[in-house]
Amino acid sequence: MTFDELFALLRRGTEHADEERVDLLDHSLQCAALLAERHPGDRELQIAGLVHDIGTILRPDDPAQHASTGAAAVAPLLGHRVARLVSWHADAKRYLVTTDAGYRKRLSARSIVTLEAQGGAMSETEVAALAAAPDLAALLELRRADDDAKVIGLAVPALDTWRPLLTGASTRVRGIR
Repeated sequence: MTFDELFALLRRGTEHADEERVDLLDHSLQCAALLAERHPGDRELQIAGLVHDIGTILRPDDPAQHASTGAAAVAPLLGHRVARLVSWHADAKRYLVTTDAGYRKRLSARSIVTLEAQGGAMSETEVAALAAAPDLAALLELRRADDDAKVIGLAVPALDTWRPLLTGASTRVRGIR
């Protein structure tokens, strides 16, 4: 995938609402903006927020695989960390449902449906494995921003404002200085 293809794909998010109150482009922009506000120094986390649901645009009929589909699509362009955060954001939902008694109440109706398609609550073994994963704190922040980024009409920066940040990340991944 090229940089221009990534932006075109993100723009196609207006065609998909995934049964939520906002379309996927608005949701992605809100998620990235929330992460920029909460973690201004973590650019890769912000980028992961922007692209975390790209797998839903690529394969709208496969909610169980949207995270891995999206991660595979963005990895060559945006790097390992962004791809890992994208890949595990559905598992983070399962983790939080299992480890935080009040978390399920934060989920939208659609997110509860996809939770079941993604495997439901985690086993003790799965919880232990994710708890030991690198970057767990950032992963859980991405998940919480994902849950919060569903506000109708929320004013956030437009997609093109993210272009320099994504271009910089892509350049670093390719080793260009």
